[in-house]
Amino acid sequence: MTDVLVTVDTELSAGLHQRGVVAGCNVENSISGIVSAGTYGIGWQMDRLEEHGLKGVFFVDPLPALVYGKAIVADIVGPILKRRHEVQLHAHTEWLAWAKASPVGDRRGQNIGDFELADQIALLKCARDLLEDAHVPRPIAFRAGNYGADDRTLIALSHLGISWDSSFNAAYLGAPCRIALTQDDHAPVRRHGVIEMPVSGIFDRAGMVRPAQVCALSRWEMTDALRHAGRMGEPAFVIVTHSFEMLSRDRRRPNRAVMARFIAMCREIADNPDLRSAGFADLDPSIASPLRARSPRLAPNSVRTISRIVQQAAGTLRYERHWLPSR
Repeated sequence: MTDVLVTVDTELSAGLHQRGVVAGCNVENSISGIVSAGTYGIGWQMDRLEEHGLKGVFFVDPLPALVYGKAIVADIVGPILKRRHEVQLHAHTEWLAWAKASPVGDRRGQNIGDFELADQIALLKCARDLLEDAHVPRPIAFRAGNYGADDRTLIALSHLGISWDSSFNAAYLGAPCRIALTQDDHAPVRRHGVIEMPVSGIFDRAGMVRPAQVCALSRWEMTDALRHAGRMGEPAFVIVTHSFEMLSRDRRRPNRAVMARFIAMCREIADNPDLRSAGFADLDPSIASPLRARSPRLAPNSVRTISRIVQQAAGTLRYERHWLPSR
């Protein structure tokens, strides 16, 4: 049985903040996904998950509270906690540029891996405390914003008693992800006192990893990847999406193509007897046993890859062009 984690990076937009968008509107757009056609953010995602009997893992970034105040974190996590999905820790350190007070003084970095170990510990503790102040149970898992972690991040997490990390994404290996693993490392592995849960993915061509992200894989690719994981008895399969991913790039319209992929993904997880929906609290640490044989990623299929490229091109024309003037 393969544990499938549907993880949602739940974050406000630093870009919107830079353009002067107020906090409430940032939440409405980036978290709730409110557009003129309806609401397509985390509420829509939770509806679809629950329709299929699945659990979501929402990696919530609380660092905007250093800019907007603590109440904004409670506004974000409240609906997730009420519906009994899992809240874990996320952090985009670019928010420090506007922080009224920072746990690391005037030091700045685009990613948490840009900081020295002591600063990483301070930043992670601050972010963890902000979540707990919003009545979130103490987080046991973390994902770095932009996947921008390094091995010091894992040491910092271990220092704080956070048992799981899911910052390693082989598609971002080297920059910004600097955790010292390889593209062949896609199973849970113990490292620096924590269990690393890599973002899953496939080889869409020789030597090229494409992550298991809802907007990155076609329905065909995601279905084949999930079936491969179950068939091979992989201990876990980690999927990524974002709180705003069901919207077009300009955040003004629903992206029906990505929404259809999300629904198909939910259906496959629910219907496949080799798969089990899980959160980090459901996992057995023994899945990171070094004795477990490592299975290969799903191999390339040129027809499948070309099909996705064509679909992506059509989707870009339909959903990712700024047909309307920006706000």
